[in-house]
Amino acid sequence: MEVKQHKIFGIFYIEKKGKKVLLTENLVPNEKSFDEELIKYNEKEFRVFDPKRSKLASTIIKGSPNVGFREGNVVLYLGSSHGYTTSFVSDIVGNEGFVFAVDIAPRVMRDLVFLCYKRKNIAPILLDANKINLLKERISAVDMLYQDVAQKNQIEIFLKNLVFLKKDGYALLAVKARSIDVTKQPKQIFKEVREKLGKLLTIIDYRELEPFQKDHCMFICKKK
Repeated sequence: MEVKQHKIFGIFYIEKKGKKVLLTENLVPNEKSFDEELIKYNEKEFRVFDPKRSKLASTIIKGSPNVGFREGNVVLYLGSSHGYTTSFVSDIVGNEGFVFAVDIAPRVMRDLVFLCYKRKNIAPILLDANKINLLKERISAVDMLYQDVAQKNQIEIFLKNLVFLKKDGYALLAVKARSIDVTKQPKQIFKEVREKLGKLLTIIDYRELEPFQKDHCMFICKKK
């Protein structure tokens, strides 16, 4: 089974039953982070990246031409939860990169802390992403802003945290329509979000994430 380089930086894939299975090169060889399948190929080890468990993976599977990540990037990840997608971002940015992983929930933060024992390029931060005055004391300027937060004011949180993003940096927003307003159709929510983001950011790609993530979309933006 041949491992091929994907057009997206840091992503690889194999073909199984006519479909692409996404992979990243494991930053910590011989270690599973979330019981994912490990694949050895040409003296390298790769981890299977499941689009049903990650909005980033589903965005790539849905055909996004560029999600912005590069080796050595410093990333602010808001809504890191247990760290599933965070661990794959860790693979992509590599040992020269770094991920500030922020979440408000102590229970999931404990799991993230254990993940960081093995992955030295992640710093767990237990904090409300709304509180940027506290966050600025713990992080540096970043190349990437990635947000996956299930709160009603998720758009406001995202826009507020753009202050940490370097000029020409990329900002990815996973929109959870039902968390914003359950009375509106998701497509209407997505349209309203696009209008808000377009005033401050250049939207370079947009993907609805069905069937992998119900009522979700991803905006990939660049700072003007």
